[in-house]
Amino acid sequence: MLKVVAIMLSGMAVGFLLRKRRLRVVPHAVTVLIWALLFLLGVEVGTNPQVIEGITSLGLEALWLSLAGLVGTVLFSWALWKWTSRHQKGGKQ
Repeated sequence: MLKVVAIMLSGMAVGFLLRKRRLRVVPHAVTVLIWALLFLLGVEVGTNPQVIEGITSLGLEALWLSLAGLVGTVLFSWALWKWTSRHQKGGKQ
């Protein structure tokens, strides 16, 4: 963990020192590295037999969590809309 923090801090220091230069290759390199990391993550997950065996239960859990998050967001947004519209009608802003 200390290595990760040290690498991140050194990257921040290099970025701070090079902040006035226009580095055109950096966004493209970051994109390629993110794609490579996602691919390697997929390979790692695909070779794990426990994950492959439990993919249906993981999918169902993900579905339920997504639906619960969606319903909670809609309900909270509706309540916030009602609360703000009630206060605007009363002259308070």
